[in-house]
Amino acid sequence: MNLPAQHPLNDGRTAESRLVRAYRGERPEVTPVWFMRQAGRSLPEYRELRVGTAMLDACLTPELASEITLQPVRRHGVDAGIFFSDIVIPVKLAGVGVEIVPGRGPVVEHPIRTAADVLALRPLDPAALEPITRAVELTVAQLGSTPLIGFAGAPYTLASYLVEGGPSKDQLRTRTLMYSDPHTWAALLNWCADVTGQFLRAQVLAGASAVQLFDSWVGSLSEQQYVRRVAPHSKRALSHLRGLDVPRVHFGVGSGELLHAMHAIGVDVMGVDWRIPLDEAERRLGGGVPLQGNLDPALLGAPLPVLEAHVLDVLDRGMLAPSHVVNLGHGVPPETDPDVLTRIVELVHSR
Repeated sequence: MNLPAQHPLNDGRTAESRLVRAYRGERPEVTPVWFMRQAGRSLPEYRELRVGTAMLDACLTPELASEITLQPVRRHGVDAGIFFSDIVIPVKLAGVGVEIVPGRGPVVEHPIRTAADVLALRPLDPAALEPITRAVELTVAQLGSTPLIGFAGAPYTLASYLVEGGPSKDQLRTRTLMYSDPHTWAALLNWCADVTGQFLRAQVLAGASAVQLFDSWVGSLSEQQYVRRVAPHSKRALSHLRGLDVPRVHFGVGSGELLHAMHAIGVDVMGVDWRIPLDEAERRLGGGVPLQGNLDPALLGAPLPVLEAHVLDVLDRGMLAPSHVVNLGHGVPPETDPDVLTRIVELVHSR
């Protein structure tokens, strides 16, 4: 199935945008920039809008999710919207009991620990994705020539939340399951790959012009573990986009040792966190790979001259790649002054 005729990449709205061109390996006259977790987090208008609404409820209310996605585009003048959602939304839509606990993150009602637990997981009913489709359609209708990036969590990160029951610093239970019961592990990650792949596909068909697969916890793995036990499932997630010609970005936290293996699953662009410079990332990737990143979020609170010097250094190092999209090396911290993000956009666009 090809992209619908009215898709923004087909009807002329976003195909020549800075972001899409950079994602496809061209270097536009002006370097594009957007920020992970720009939707919400630091914006006062977001906090006002969210009063009285739980996080996952906001994600599943199309008008609310759309407005939150649009807010940073209006305020900062970034080159893309990132769909406002959460990594666990497809899991919730498939019937798993999960909620966002303030100050902690996603908490799973009944963690997945055994083969029976995995067998009890149900497939995601495509009809359950209707709020996602509607939210994307509403957003794309207002974005015009600004692309929307679809969002999804990679199978390993989804599995980590399901096994640990919530956020974990080292994913010990998850990695123990990976080694002690490889059949159950493979079944769990295949399930995660399919629900997150369906989630991505729904966003693309509704109008997203690119997608980013986030692997938040992948840094807990060795390269051997990743290649043998995780990469095939991330590839399976992306296989749900077969036939849909949209750029694919892959990003993982703490993934400096895994960049080459993560790129090899079949993505166009590699997101890089703040731990290694972009020129080193390009070297590890063997050259020729478009990059995204990698401002250190800690510097958003630094004196402006320090931050500006850092932005310029990232831009310089990004010149070694065929193309570069400026972003953070992770997400916007909630305490960030929104004016700082606007200044970064202005600085990047002025170079």
